[in-house]
Amino acid sequence: MSGFEGVLVSDQWLQSQFTQVELRSLKSRFISAKNQNGKVTTGDLPHIMMKLKAFKERHSEEEIRGILSESDPQLSDEIDFESFLRAYLNVHGRSAEKVGGANNSSSFLKASTTTLLHTISESEKSLYVAHINSYLRDDPFLKNYLPMDPYSNDLFNLAKDGVLLCKLINVAVPGTIDERAINTKRVLNPWERNENHTLCLNSAKAIGCTVVNIGTQDLVEGRPHLIVGLISQIIKIQLLADLNLRKTPQLLELVQDSGDIEELINLPPEKILLKWMNFHLQKAGYKKTVSNFSSDLKDGEAYAYLLNVLAPEHCNPSTLAAKDPSERAKLVLEHAERMECKSYLTPKDIVEGSSTLNLAFVAQIFHQRSGFAVDGKKVAYAEMMADDVLTSREERCFRLWINSLGIVSYVNNVFEDVRNGWILLEVLDKVSPGSVNWKHASKPPIKMPFKKVENCNQVVRIGKQLKFSLVNVAGNDIVQANKKLILAFLWQLMRFNILQLLKNLRSYSQVKEMTDGDILRWANYKVKGTGRSSQIDSFRDKRLSNGIFFFELLTAVEPRVVNWNLVTNGENDDEKRLNATYIISVARKLGCSIFLLPEDIIEVNPKMILTLTASIMYWSLQQPVDEIDISPSPATASTITDRSTTSSINGEDESSSLCGEVLNLSLDDTASDTTVSSVIENERDLI
Repeated sequence: MSGFEGVLVSDQWLQSQFTQVELRSLKSRFISAKNQNGKVTTGDLPHIMMKLKAFKERHSEEEIRGILSESDPQLSDEIDFESFLRAYLNVHGRSAEKVGGANNSSSFLKASTTTLLHTISESEKSLYVAHINSYLRDDPFLKNYLPMDPYSNDLFNLAKDGVLLCKLINVAVPGTIDERAINTKRVLNPWERNENHTLCLNSAKAIGCTVVNIGTQDLVEGRPHLIVGLISQIIKIQLLADLNLRKTPQLLELVQDSGDIEELINLPPEKILLKWMNFHLQKAGYKKTVSNFSSDLKDGEAYAYLLNVLAPEHCNPSTLAAKDPSERAKLVLEHAERMECKSYLTPKDIVEGSSTLNLAFVAQIFHQRSGFAVDGKKVAYAEMMADDVLTSREERCFRLWINSLGIVSYVNNVFEDVRNGWILLEVLDKVSPGSVNWKHASKPPIKMPFKKVENCNQVVRIGKQLKFSLVNVAGNDIVQANKKLILAFLWQLMRFNILQLLKNLRSYSQVKEMTDGDILRWANYKVKGTGRSSQIDSFRDKRLSNGIFFFELLTAVEPRVVNWNLVTNGENDDEKRLNATYIISVARKLGCSIFLLPEDIIEVNPKMILTLTASIMYWSLQQPVDEIDISPSPATASTITDRSTTSSINGEDESSSLCGEVLNLSLDDTASDTTVSSVIENERDLI
């Protein structure tokens, strides 16, 4: 592999304010401006910064000019890259003040993790450490390092080799990572450590985490704010995993009639948790409605009522009688302890209204004692509804793919969340920049139904411009949540994205349009080139079911990545599942961002098979020709490519950040134009 060359800044404090991903994106923007004008002056900065996503919706160009002129009145002075970074921090600080302060860097899903103006809550850190100590204490490898001290840097030091984060992902969503693919030696070389972090980041995206601004080098360095931000997302996904009808059909008790069931199915898990809490509070006689996990819980009364109705045998009358909120919070936690409910927060955390810690506490109460009665008829009905709606593997794949793009919106349920058209417009703008006419788009919340139809009509119109098959399809079909149509549209959108990314790589050799057949021929050629006989006729070829072809393809593009001692013959269902699980983890470990499940390989789902093959191809075409098949020696093992996600800060597609955009098929952003050209030149006769 080629050596990793990070963006170095002489001022260590200044460098610590950015991730390598952010530095590379800003450096690219700075160099681009310098190449155009010959130099960059303070006067150029407002125009440059208005193109950055962080500022374009918060400031006008004149406002940025005013902010910069306060610190540097001479707008004609030439500036270097470090001065550019300081100016960026200056404007970013004003942006944070304008919206009421910087966002908490360890906030859960939706926002991209950032390092700017970051803070770490020691209470949250202690919660995460206690959670990890509890759930991973018996792990065969990690038990030698646990328990960790929450008041030390144990968490960040242990996270540096990637094993802890991979194991935590499997706690949150069991089976996500085939642990045979994790490098678990006591001392890892840089290559093995990088592989673990690449596997971690791709797997985190595959369970719904937002990792747009986190790269492998950031994890290797043990950057506290990024590690805490990632862990917070993983733990939240674990805590909220059962808050759906498929996992907990008893949730049907929360609705009064069948008309409300669809609404319950479409609620995000946080809203379901609040609905559950209010359901029991109403039964307990609590007069207020809890609408958040912060201010509404500060006085501890809601907790007292909730625990009294769920565990009356542990009730303490003095809890509600307490006048001091801190004293009441202390009694609440004692009540929770008597019912053996894990609570990683303190009375102070409740009184201060920590939304993160309160959400975790309420989720723990739900897991310990949900308070639902067992109604066989309702459970059977809920299970039927859940199986009909929530088990769609394609819906899951598209949801995770959309959430990996780095768009502003976050999707909880594809069928419900795309109905107003806004999210689809965001995705289209990401996949085909400039295709959306935002002047004719309505941003949520949208009260007028015809505005939703207008958004969706524009979605269909753009789809037709991109040559999607949309015969007799209208925007109202999306508004009405036609599931078959929505899935078909999203597949065409995802496929278009895949082919565009590959076409962009091939554009250097000026050849024809990329097709599915090109990907198939490339895969067969790569396998044949290793001397193996496996070949496939199509992405529906049933021979793919045993997984052997994919192992051979992965070995062809990177001989070190597959441990053939772990590969079975795939002669029965159990062996096929072992192979399929290992294939997915190996591909992610290599650098492929994929969202399929083992069942997709076993059942040969042609759509998902195409995405897997294309992601391997995308990774392969970025590798330097003379190093693709060379194993690292001890002398060169320290120069590892940083396969960081490269979504740029300005949110626009750029050739320098191709890998981090849209589908994010690879985490390697260091391939140069020359490298890609040389790879394609050798293979252009195939495709």
